[in-house]
Amino acid sequence: MGDKGFLALRSVFCFASFIVALHLVNGDLSYSVPEEMKRGSVIGNIAKDLGLDLRTLSSRKTRVDSEGTRKRYCDINLSTGDLITSERIDRESLCGKKPSCVVKVDLVLENPLELHRLSLHIQDVNDNSPKFRENLIEMEIGESAEKGYRFSIEEAHDADIGQNAVQLYNLEKNGHFILSVDTNKVELVLENKLDREKQREINLLLTALDGGSPQRSGTVVIHVTVLDANDNAPVFSQAVYKASLPENSPPDTIVINVSATDADEGVNGDVTYHFGHVSEDDVNVFSIDPKTGEIRVTGVIDFEESSSFEMRVQAKDGLGLTSYSKVIIDVTDMNDNAPVIYLKSLTNPIPENVSPGTEVGIINVQDRDSENNGQVRCSIQQNVPFKLVPSIKNYYSLVTTGQLDRELVSDYNITITATDEGSPPLSSSKTVQLSVADINDNPPVFEEQSYSAYVTENNKPGSTLCSVTARDPDWRQNGTVIYSLLAGEVNGAPVSSYLSVNGDTGVIHAVRSFDYEQFRSFKVHVMARDNGSPPLSSNVTVSVFISDVNDNSPQILYPAAEGNSFMTELVPKAAHGGSLVSKVIAVDADSGQNAWLSYQIVKSTDPGLFTIGVHSGEIRTQRDISESDSMKQNLIVSVKDNGQPSLSATCSMYLLISDNLAEVPELKDISYDEKNSKLTSYLIIALVSVSTFFLTFIIIILGVRFCRRRKPRLLFDGAVAIPSAYLPPNYADVDGTGTLRSAYNYDAYLTTGSRTSDFKFVTSYNDNTLPADQTLRKSPSDFADPFEEFDSSVEVQL
Repeated sequence: MGDKGFLALRSVFCFASFIVALHLVNGDLSYSVPEEMKRGSVIGNIAKDLGLDLRTLSSRKTRVDSEGTRKRYCDINLSTGDLITSERIDRESLCGKKPSCVVKVDLVLENPLELHRLSLHIQDVNDNSPKFRENLIEMEIGESAEKGYRFSIEEAHDADIGQNAVQLYNLEKNGHFILSVDTNKVELVLENKLDREKQREINLLLTALDGGSPQRSGTVVIHVTVLDANDNAPVFSQAVYKASLPENSPPDTIVINVSATDADEGVNGDVTYHFGHVSEDDVNVFSIDPKTGEIRVTGVIDFEESSSFEMRVQAKDGLGLTSYSKVIIDVTDMNDNAPVIYLKSLTNPIPENVSPGTEVGIINVQDRDSENNGQVRCSIQQNVPFKLVPSIKNYYSLVTTGQLDRELVSDYNITITATDEGSPPLSSSKTVQLSVADINDNPPVFEEQSYSAYVTENNKPGSTLCSVTARDPDWRQNGTVIYSLLAGEVNGAPVSSYLSVNGDTGVIHAVRSFDYEQFRSFKVHVMARDNGSPPLSSNVTVSVFISDVNDNSPQILYPAAEGNSFMTELVPKAAHGGSLVSKVIAVDADSGQNAWLSYQIVKSTDPGLFTIGVHSGEIRTQRDISESDSMKQNLIVSVKDNGQPSLSATCSMYLLISDNLAEVPELKDISYDEKNSKLTSYLIIALVSVSTFFLTFIIIILGVRFCRRRKPRLLFDGAVAIPSAYLPPNYADVDGTGTLRSAYNYDAYLTTGSRTSDFKFVTSYNDNTLPADQTLRKSPSDFADPFEEFDSSVEVQL
């Protein structure tokens, strides 16, 4: 029935306690909480009481921290902001008989660090009944005891406090004893004298009642035996004994001696000592000597667990009469607890681009000792870009002091040391491992400022030219480099039609075959880009140089290659040795040594008559011309470059040793052979066309002849004009390489179809050039067709 009453009382009390007494002082919150609340019960609403938004609670990692290793009796529901119970709260186990029971927890908010102290005032609930140490108390009282004699009874114990503790005692009605209750003791008072002959034994029922609602009670049976002899109860020398004991005192340490005396003699005066009511936690901490009353340490004395002990000591004589005294033992604190470092929060990893002063962690340092023994100083090693900033109470913020760079240091081992103010001081250390997260803050960097690639012309498409390499010190995708060609043009074509680059390796390949004669070098730009967000990139210039290959044979400009045309040079009979007769002009589209030309006469009518300059191509007489020399001289000249392997071309040079065309028999025999048969057909057709427009050509030819009369003339096999100083578009005029020199200009004039044909020579710029100002004439009969069809003089400039 008592339990049912307690449940009803608890329901009423909980309903009343939910109207929480809240006050905010210096950022602290205080709540009144009844003990024995169910897990998950709401204590209060933190968000409302602190004026915080629910989203703020989550974003700032709001949490409840308890000191040390104590249980977490409450927690916060981040979705509602409610402070709820997370463990069973038993006031008696937390605070014992202390009148005030307060559990303090910290409400921590991060970014920035904010601390609120929550004080939970645990309110007592009448959940414990009064209880006597024994269910039966044996007493022996002599029948000679006088009326008003008092006999001590051990009080009942109630774990509750205040109104819920023992408030009164009731003694069952009897004819001999009444109950006397004082603040510190309960006594039976003899109201009527005992008579052993009438009643040898008396049973009394003593009831202890608390003040809770519903009321709880406990009972004990007092069995009184009536004796014949007179007896006196023991008497303590002090009603209350007090002692001081250092914590961590070793076992068998003497704490205090209690002493009681008994006026009786003999066995009736022998006093024995025993502990009265002792809590379950303290029962194994101390022992008492039954004969001497000496109290010794038998367990662990820990100031942090219990700073004081209070117990009842019973003195009992040989006849069972007892008396009680109280012993209070105060424990003095010793510096026996080193500080403990708790890592409450840590942002790990942290971005390397955080600004100095950024909070990356929260440290809490606790020391269970009291006063100076519990005062703690916290420090950090000096060689890291972090520092500890004292925050609130024993909280410290771990903040950055400088710019972080993951590429220099990617991980930090931060050692935090806490030292108390005790004597001697105690300290402890904790190492915090912190990683730096990579930020894409480094663009790829090429190993070289520029690259050069060398490739020979006529390369195979797909061949490798060179490789570019860029390094990015960032991590993972931020450090992954991708290569690409920047858009551009080379000779009007997209750069991608010339080169390609492997995006992963940076190897550059040729897309096509290159021709040195088209272009000798070009530049492209390669971009290296990482995979970060946003991506970073850098560019480098790659210069491609094409080297020449001897893939072009020399090209003879003068005279025309054999089989293409017929050319004849007149050599005066009076020419001396070393005289310049003619010049072979050739060029080579290649460059360097591949374009170095050398000339050689490979076949001649008279091998000892003419020579050619190896590098100039000038044909000169080796000796004076004699009468015995053949009038018709045919030279085959080979022009060879200096490449490996070398390439060559040949041409034929026809020379007439004569001062006069009349001396040349059958000139047409020189001009006509099997190879020129086709050209002759074309010439006949041309002559017919010329005859049709005879008058027009006469005017043009006369005009040309008048303007060009002073220039030297050469005899050609057709009316074809070759401009002086003619060079193909890709040929350079370089001295000493076999190309045409501006010092030599040759103009030839030819008249066909008239009675006379004239060859006129102009003095050469070279002193060794043969003088030939005279005009050589030949009679019309000396010329064969096709010249005879022309009736007038025709002049053609070559």
